Amino acid sequence: MPADTPVKSALKTPVFATLGCRLNAYETEAMKELSAGAGIENTVVVNTCAVTSEAVRKARQEIRKLRREHPDAHMIVTGCAAQIEPETFAAMEEVDLVIGNTEKMQPGTWQAMQGPDFVGETEKIQVDDIMSVTETAGHLIDGFGTRSRAYVQVQNGCDHRCTFCIIPYGRGNSRSVPAGVVVDQIKRLVDKGYNEVVLTGVDLTSWGADLPATPQLGDLVMRILRLVPDLPRLRISSIDSIEVDDNLMAAIATEPRLMPHLHLSLQAGDNMVLKRMKRRHLRDDAIRFCEEAKKLRPEMTFGADIIAGFPTETDAMFENSLRLVEECDLTWLHVFPYSVRQGTPAAKMPQVNGVAIKARAARLRAAGDTRVAAHLTAQQGLTHRILMENARMGRTEQFTEVLFDRNQVEGSIVSARITGMSETQLLV
Repeated sequence: MPADTPVKSALKTPVFATLGCRLNAYETEAMKELSAGAGIENTVVVNTCAVTSEAVRKARQEIRKLRREHPDAHMIVTGCAAQIEPETFAAMEEVDLVIGNTEKMQPGTWQAMQGPDFVGETEKIQVDDIMSVTETAGHLIDGFGTRSRAYVQVQNGCDHRCTFCIIPYGRGNSRSVPAGVVVDQIKRLVDKGYNEVVLTGVDLTSWGADLPATPQLGDLVMRILRLVPDLPRLRISSIDSIEVDDNLMAAIATEPRLMPHLHLSLQAGDNMVLKRMKRRHLRDDAIRFCEEAKKLRPEMTFGADIIAGFPTETDAMFENSLRLVEECDLTWLHVFPYSVRQGTPAAKMPQVNGVAIKARAARLRAAGDTRVAAHLTAQQGLTHRILMENARMGRTEQFTEVLFDRNQVEGSIVSARITGMSETQLLV
């Protein structure tokens, strides 16, 4: 926007739009604090996702929509899609500034935006080489999430190069937050009254590989539980089961404050597909891990990411993925119909027919629905400790939603006997 253009109905505080993962949402909260500290006004920020071509399309759509709603505001685009394809967004007439994933976490980036005329005074693209970043950003968001559950980012980036995934080029290589920093943050969260903390990252089980003495995720979990004895519940987000270390298995077996719910990055259940994905595990590895975790913690439940219709997947290969749902005793499925992401090796492989992809995804989701129903049925008559996310809904230690018929205290942990179920929730 030219410097002499009058600003109409200027936004007193920036408008933020977040697309994509939980980590993006976390970083949006950081940007809100950074922009507030710099006194930024009359600005719209779109934090994009790049996981699929559809995600990039939705980002462009969101930018155009927000420009129509705020025609006189500065439009800033950031996030993974902006990091990977800065020229794509800089070429949009709606966009004033494109900043990278590293730059968006730096106070200096926001301080440089002070005043109404910063657009035009700086380069339109401010995106450095993400692969050169060796440390996590210094932002700490105390309390992001609900009033009951807080999320703590302990890791960013990924050193692996799965053939379907573009995310390392948006996030860079793996970097870990030192354990002492993590523990101090969790202590502050407990002091603020949070009853559950979730550890998050892009490739969580790689935590520690870049730190002195190369600690592992299990070491971090044990340290948190030892040094923050007043933390009632610790949860870990998506993990790569092949990277799980002995200490994490010991924590699963011995630490009741570590929640019995793990979300697994499985992606497929056929060995040939897994090799073509460039995954580091085989189907038997996944089955073995789930059996061992259930042996150590019988109430353990699993969620999992599974891709339907990865390039070259035959009907027989898909059946192996479908059988994995039972063989790994999975409950909560995140099913992703494969879609081409340009710039990845998988985009150059022979593609599966779109109709077949949709049909396979539907079968996986149906299998997931069956598993959820079985899980809910098995909880009938049991007493659970439930963390209340709002007055009427909370979650068990296994992350199952529970609906109450009367108000509870938000953020509290309530013991209650399960008396019924719906298609997706337990009832009290």
